[in-house]
Amino acid sequence: MKRTLGVTALACAGLLAATACGGGSGSGGSSNGPVTVTVMTWESTDTNAAIKKALEGFKDDNVKVQLLDSPSGQYGDKLASLTQAKKLPDLFWCGNDTEQQYTSQGLLVNWADKIKSSSSDFKADNFVPSAMENWKTADGQMGGLPSLMNTYGVWYNADAFTAAGLPLPKAGWTWDEMYADAAKLANKNGAKYGLVADQLTSADGPFTMSMYSVSAGGAPFTDNVNHPTKAEADGKYQEGVQKLAAAIKNGSVAPPGYDASNVQSLFAAGKVPMTFGGQWLAAGFQTDKPKIKYGFAPFPQVQTPTTLYDSVGICTPQYTKNQDATFKVLEYINTKVWDAVLPASPVAPPAYTPAQASYFDALTKAQQPTVVDTVKADLSAEKTVGVRFTTQWASQVGDLTTANYQPILSGKKPITDLPNYVDKINALIKQGG
Repeated sequence: MKRTLGVTALACAGLLAATACGGGSGSGGSSNGPVTVTVMTWESTDTNAAIKKALEGFKDDNVKVQLLDSPSGQYGDKLASLTQAKKLPDLFWCGNDTEQQYTSQGLLVNWADKIKSSSSDFKADNFVPSAMENWKTADGQMGGLPSLMNTYGVWYNADAFTAAGLPLPKAGWTWDEMYADAAKLANKNGAKYGLVADQLTSADGPFTMSMYSVSAGGAPFTDNVNHPTKAEADGKYQEGVQKLAAAIKNGSVAPPGYDASNVQSLFAAGKVPMTFGGQWLAAGFQTDKPKIKYGFAPFPQVQTPTTLYDSVGICTPQYTKNQDATFKVLEYINTKVWDAVLPASPVAPPAYTPAQASYFDALTKAQQPTVVDTVKADLSAEKTVGVRFTTQWASQVGDLTTANYQPILSGKKPITDLPNYVDKINALIKQGG
């Protein structure tokens, strides 16, 4: 189960124009036999094996389920080729960005009415509200359903904190406290920086800083990551950027351009005292035991608890042969399959809340109390902000960020240049890429 950030949006303009919504190979049996519903995931071999075994519990004389092979490392390429050939499986794993783009081009079944009017427990009210809202297009369509949530926070080296005489991070700690801790932890025990947070300094950094602004009572960086009408950097937002830039200048926080590709292994080896990351790291840490005692804390706050939200899900092409059969399998995956899969690999809480117990039980059994507490805190946070734009022109934001936002963090440009960066984003929004 992968985080959304690992699933890049497919650039489908032109490619999808040829596929429209009609025809397609889809899947299905003959009129004299059961319908076959095909499923494709981006999971590892082991996780796919667990999913396949769990799907064997699906019992319906009129429906067969077939899990297709798909190398996890090449999922994006395979999805693109199947889209072009109009041979997408009936159910395929998708990121929020892909769902938004495919739905806006009429390629996916709209489940909005069906999930809203469902008479069973598998209905909209039983999903995490922020996930359901973020999966809607501007006109209220849902070309898929969120399946697994991604929550984010700060992974910390508890041994390093204790050695430095610092209290361990916990819900309610502040940004000022985090930066102060980073300053005291930098240049100790082989760690150059106290905090390595690629989410703060990379192309997604402006969205992460929204948390500071919103928590302080200010405005988010954008009004909507799916269909934005504006970006802004108000006084609270600029305050947050100033504090981050100061922490980078004094060496507490790793600067833009720092190679964070191996930060997980450095953290596990005790060379990175704090790093931003998602809850999915817990599953890996259970397998590859870090040399340190570690914990997972919610993001710091100013006033109101605020966090990032993100989710991955499952989509269905318009040309699926039997929507009712496909929806039955979709329901089974969300209500039953995770109960069988997550105990062995608790990587993410289900978006369907009644299925979350197995995830939290597995973490509790694995003695990961800080992960349990932080994920629950994130899911119930009063305010949430999106992690990035999901639009087709989102990649262009990265270029603008590299040229205009990161130099502000590095001290190469003054904070007064921030409005210029925001103006460029707004020009991009206005022209739609």
